[in-house]
Amino acid sequence: MTSTPLIIVIVILAVALIASIVVAYILVRSTRDKAFEEGVEHRRQEAEAVLGSAEKEAQEKILDAERRVEEAKVKVQEAERTLQDAEKAADNKKKEALVEAKDEIYKLRQDAEKEIRDRRGEISKQERRIHQKEETLDKKIDSLERKEEAVQQKLQEADALREKAEALKQEQLDALERISGLTREQAKEYILQTLEDDLVHDKAVKVSAYEQQIKEDCEEKARSYISLAIAKCAADQVSEAAVSVVALPNDEMKGRIIGREGRNIRTLETLTGVDLIIDDTPEAITLSCFDQVRREIARIALERLIADGRIHPSRIEEMVEKAKREVEHKIKQEGERAVLETNVHGLNHELVKLLGRLRFRTSYRQNVLTHSIEVAQLCGVLAAELGVDVNLAKRAGLLHDIGKALTSEVEGSHVQIGVDVCRKCHENPEVLHAIEAHHNDVEPRTAIACIVQAADAISAARPAARSENYDSYIKRLEKLEEICTSYKGVEKCYAVQAGREIRVMVQPEVISDEKMVLVARQIAQQIEDEMEYPGQIKVNLIRESRTVDYAK
Repeated sequence: MTSTPLIIVIVILAVALIASIVVAYILVRSTRDKAFEEGVEHRRQEAEAVLGSAEKEAQEKILDAERRVEEAKVKVQEAERTLQDAEKAADNKKKEALVEAKDEIYKLRQDAEKEIRDRRGEISKQERRIHQKEETLDKKIDSLERKEEAVQQKLQEADALREKAEALKQEQLDALERISGLTREQAKEYILQTLEDDLVHDKAVKVSAYEQQIKEDCEEKARSYISLAIAKCAADQVSEAAVSVVALPNDEMKGRIIGREGRNIRTLETLTGVDLIIDDTPEAITLSCFDQVRREIARIALERLIADGRIHPSRIEEMVEKAKREVEHKIKQEGERAVLETNVHGLNHELVKLLGRLRFRTSYRQNVLTHSIEVAQLCGVLAAELGVDVNLAKRAGLLHDIGKALTSEVEGSHVQIGVDVCRKCHENPEVLHAIEAHHNDVEPRTAIACIVQAADAISAARPAARSENYDSYIKRLEKLEEICTSYKGVEKCYAVQAGREIRVMVQPEVISDEKMVLVARQIAQQIEDEMEYPGQIKVNLIRESRTVDYAK
């Protein structure tokens, strides 16, 4: 191993020497060539000088290589000594590790033997303990067997006593059956029936007392709430007429309004659908129409024509169109005013327009928009007192008569029209139910529906709120009842809801369920043919079967 690096170094030096000789030879050859041209002698001297320097340099390199070889030898010797020291140290450590491992194995063996001895001792203790428990269990089993034999004997005695008791009981029951004349099942049923009757009677008495007490409390609270609502929402009532009067600057204007051969008045009446009454009343013209929107359009158009002075068919058409736009704008403003006044927000714009149209709609001469606003305010007060949603109650009160804005355009009652319109506008289901129930078309199921009913009744019942000729009103109701009682099988009839509903009680043995539909239709048809009335009249037939018996 130590000779290999030395050989490599010698080979390297030899190669370097050969390379230097070759280089020197080449230089000599080149020098000779030049000396041949410049002077052979001079070239030779230079070549020898170069060769001498090369040889000198080669000798120096050889000496340096030899020196390095010697140093390498020294390093190799040092490495061999280091390796020997390391081998000795490894042997020593190996011996120490073997000694330590033997000591550890000895200790582990001693610990394992000690643990085995301890476990054997515990096992022996447990074996002795188990043996003792087995002996105890054997003793207990023997004791239990003796007790079981005693219990079995007692059970046999008890069975014998029970058989005797059963026999005695059966004898007593037989004796009771002979005495009472009832079987066991009949006696049991009699006792249960008696107990049930007593319980039902007691329960009925208590329920009746509770109902009476609750009814009294509710009536007192209802009176208090309604009185408070009426006090908080006091409003003036003004009955509206079905005619409008337009003042004229002079009687000469009447002739200009009539026009040649009446063309102006005919044009105005045709465009507006209003009757113009020109009589002997000085400086005044009366406009008559059941539709207040048309009457308002005609009034505005006529007042502007009078102020302008130019009255002819084309000018009348222009003024009527302007009046229609103005009335539509006023309708929108009235709807927005009602929404702001009642603080009901988020209404669909179509519902706002319909509310504005109620400004020109009356019910028994009561303005429907004013009535709706008042009902909304009353609903808010009542809802606040009862702890119900105030905003929802106001919303239902404001919209409860919304269908009256379309009764002249859509077939059906204002209740059903209002429900349909609000449903299309995605109103709250509670609001829809309150609208549908405010005239008892359906049974009210929510507190808000009952509040709307009460508020509607309060607003309509205010002094001077609604006016109708008393005699004609009574005659209309009497005519309704007379028509219904003229049919065979009708026992009683009552006109309710101010004549908007007629309730007919029929005799069940005369009019069957199938015939009720035909009778109701005949009554409704006769009412349509013989009477004049606002809105619709609901014909409600009631057939009830009763069985009566008497305890003697």
